[in-house]
Amino acid sequence: MEQKVKNRWLIALAAVGIHISIGSVYAWSVFTKPITEQFGWDLPDVQFTFSIAILFLGLSAAFLGHYVEKHGPRKAGILASIFFGVGTVGAGLAIQLSSLPLLYLCYGVLGGIGLGVGYITPVSTLVKWFPDRRGLATGLAIMGFGFASMIASPIMNALIANVGIANTFYILGIIYFVVMLASAQYLAPPPKGWVPAGFSAEGTAGSKQIKKDLCQLTANEAIKTRRFYWLWLMLFINVTCGIAVISVASPMAQEMVGMSVGTAALMVGLNGLFNGGGRIGWASLSDFIGRPNTYTAFFAIQMVLFFLLPNLSNPILFMVAMFIIMTCYGGGFASIPAYIGDLFGTKQLGAIHGYILTAWAAAGLAGPIFAAWVRKTTDSYTGTMSVFAGMFVVALVISLLVRLDIKKLKEEAKQREKSVELAS
Repeated sequence: MEQKVKNRWLIALAAVGIHISIGSVYAWSVFTKPITEQFGWDLPDVQFTFSIAILFLGLSAAFLGHYVEKHGPRKAGILASIFFGVGTVGAGLAIQLSSLPLLYLCYGVLGGIGLGVGYITPVSTLVKWFPDRRGLATGLAIMGFGFASMIASPIMNALIANVGIANTFYILGIIYFVVMLASAQYLAPPPKGWVPAGFSAEGTAGSKQIKKDLCQLTANEAIKTRRFYWLWLMLFINVTCGIAVISVASPMAQEMVGMSVGTAALMVGLNGLFNGGGRIGWASLSDFIGRPNTYTAFFAIQMVLFFLLPNLSNPILFMVAMFIIMTCYGGGFASIPAYIGDLFGTKQLGAIHGYILTAWAAAGLAGPIFAAWVRKTTDSYTGTMSVFAGMFVVALVISLLVRLDIKKLKEEAKQREKSVELAS
């Protein structure tokens, strides 16, 4: 009996459902002021909850990537929904019991584990379902993560005002659990040897050929290669500089170009829009111009903009520069899974993606601390931007070095094909 093949666009929709739920972590700042006002806790202590969540996102993505590959996306999605749902509901209990350590444990640790597994599960599945349009597929899901805070923030504000902080966590925890659990039920890898309609693996008559991956490596093989660490460093630099700018966007705009508090707040809100838009835009573009060109473009553009930012006196130009930086920040996240597929294949893409995401965890901790330290040392945002521009010079060089590895892999693949032809 012929196996019924699932609709890959519904798989993409299920992936968006999971990412819109877990992406609400980016709206954590909505809770910080109400929590500090209710309990008198220090603001940095409350904000630390978010840092723990991002740290455990990276750690769980790295350590549970193999779980995703071994047990499949449905079971991994269910695991993510349990951890994230319980973590969010547990945050409500922590508020009810006035316990900051319990808040760290529930939202930070448990919620963070749900974040990590929930982040890599749909993405690794989509790459396998869209061998023809990897960038578009992963961009769709990760766009959901980027846009989530824009959707969640007003809902959270309204709930806090009407039912209180603890009940807000209870309601959201149940909603996220239901949405993620329902979405996970449809997730599945494609059948063995499956290719989209109109394509073939070999390029037979009347069909387009699926572009072959440069190799098929396991996660443990991938981390022994030089190009794995090139990708890790590229993501780390892109995220460190991006998070650092996001964390100081409002005061920097007020100090550097004299922007009013209201206008700066508007810019911060729109940053989220360009962050999300950049994820789908750049990732889709990468299908046409190639991942190496996409990353080189990220770093060349941001290198120039970070050098220019301190010299911009016009608020409109400053905003435009910030928005372009935000598209590159979001695009970096969305294009990395497709790049991993190109360079290492899809055999254990979820596990390799998990290892690469430790760069995000490291940057999440390092970015804001680094920005604050450079700001204090140089006594101006000008010095901070110059340091970041220098980091993008390094990233640009790395993006060019990866191409040497790609060229070498292509030559090896050609040699293998020749050997097979001669043998036959």
